[in-house]
Amino acid sequence: MTVVRYQPWALIDSLQRRFDGASSAQDGKESAATAWVPPVDIYEETDRFVVLADVPGVESKDIEITAEKGLLTLRGQKRERETPDAQSRQHLERRTGPFLRSFTLPAGADVERITAKQADGVLQVTIPKLAAAQPRTIEVRAA
Repeated sequence: MTVVRYQPWALIDSLQRRFDGASSAQDGKESAATAWVPPVDIYEETDRFVVLADVPGVESKDIEITAEKGLLTLRGQKRERETPDAQSRQHLERRTGPFLRSFTLPAGADVERITAKQADGVLQVTIPKLAAAQPRTIEVRAA
């Protein structure tokens, strides 16, 4: 029996993958070695920015995060699982290989205190905000 997957949006998905690959380029050079792009959620809290990236099956040791020149880059590798007999594979849908995502760091990000943790296939990158300069009241004394 052959499994045929119905994909009404195949052309749109293909274009989206090309766009995602082009938008994750660094220094104007597209990374031909990027096999997939992890989906992310980004949100802002009062004291930090948070990036959540879905990286199921990727081990922590295979993820590299850099913050350089105003750019946050998530780079890694999802390795293919070993099977006893490669000929026994019939249908594979899960993507493997290298990935890359880059984001412009917002103004006010404290690059020195960025942290990351991974749990249940989700990578959480926390970017603390710099303390905002508070206005200072200066007392005027009589001479």
